[in-house]
Amino acid sequence: MYSFYITSEDRKILRELAKKQLEYSQLPVMKERMEQWYKHNECEGERPMIHVEIWTFERDIIPELKCQTATGRTIELELYRNFINYERIDDDRIVPPYYSIRWDTWFQLFGVTIEKEHAVNSKGDDLGHRFKYIINDLEEDFPKLGPSKYGVDREKTLAWKEFLENIFGDILPVKIAGNCLVAVPTQDIVHMMGMENMLFSMYDYPDTFHALMKRITDDYIEYFKWLETEGLLLPAASYELCNQGTFCFTRELPQEPVPGKKLATKDSWGYMDSQETVGISPDMYEEFIFPYYKRVSDLFGLFSYGCCEPVDPVWDNCLSKCENLRKISISPWCNEEAMGEKLKGRKVIYHRKPSPNFIGVGKDLDEEAWRQHIIKTLKAAQGCHLEITQRDVYSLGGDVEKPRKAVRIIRECIDEYWK
Repeated sequence: MYSFYITSEDRKILRELAKKQLEYSQLPVMKERMEQWYKHNECEGERPMIHVEIWTFERDIIPELKCQTATGRTIELELYRNFINYERIDDDRIVPPYYSIRWDTWFQLFGVTIEKEHAVNSKGDDLGHRFKYIINDLEEDFPKLGPSKYGVDREKTLAWKEFLENIFGDILPVKIAGNCLVAVPTQDIVHMMGMENMLFSMYDYPDTFHALMKRITDDYIEYFKWLETEGLLLPAASYELCNQGTFCFTRELPQEPVPGKKLATKDSWGYMDSQETVGISPDMYEEFIFPYYKRVSDLFGLFSYGCCEPVDPVWDNCLSKCENLRKISISPWCNEEAMGEKLKGRKVIYHRKPSPNFIGVGKDLDEEAWRQHIIKTLKAAQGCHLEITQRDVYSLGGDVEKPRKAVRIIRECIDEYWK
């Protein structure tokens, strides 16, 4: 039996925020932007879409929370996340007309919990962490890895939904929503053994490393198929995040559940990346990584790939072969011009991540330098389907207006340079 608690004062605060979210969600601009997102994700858009991801600097931009209980503050924060972009940044993020939650599912690779040690500053803020590795020598430790575990707590999910509905369900609907399916095998490996150990293991124990990748791949696939069998896959084709600061709006995937029919992985967006292999050659990526990634990504209806790693070295021989690939990350470390040429005329979105230094370093936004940075992208991506997501800004340096200024400049540059 699950029980949650907030004070009566917390309830008043949350109800007012729920009213605000619903009000914003009904504005005409939301309907306009929604249609733009649908067209964009189907590679029929007329202009690049813009989103500023705030979770890394939300302490700078979200008002001080007023709820007194931990549960109340959790809900309060999520409500602000749903509409603060509209209030403070005015990018293309859309305010949803409901409060979404997810099925309380879990996936524990090899049945182990990777512990972390944290470093904090004098204020108690988390400055960083390191993982306590469970693999020291892959050849010796591989046989010790157990089966992966996964499951769902339906009772807890439904109890949480009922609790939220009792707070503001008469104002803002509460919905168990779908989400993007995520698999990041090389990140899992680094968390288990460290990056240096992973890279040496490819050389020292190639057969064992292949066996490790196969096991991880098999277990992800088994987990996703279990979600499918259990009816835990829900439509993720609208307001849902598709990782890396983008959204799932598309009419190419189911919008609503079909009565009596369970959704399959082919009805879902999927996301993968492999930042950890930036130090290996394209040939090694093709041999040790891509075959396993493609087995997983082939499950998805639409597929988004990449984080901070440059994708241009592995495009021709690997990623270009993913027929369901719809978005690919063009990070600050990527060759913009090369990828612009490769994606020109293709039904793959050039998902640009500008450098975070312009907004995240110093107090003032260097508007001219930022403008030139964006113009460079607009020129490189001519003939492509462009999306711009600002990520990895960890501080606004005391000027909360910098994201809004940055978005305004992007729009001005699009008006002048996008064809």
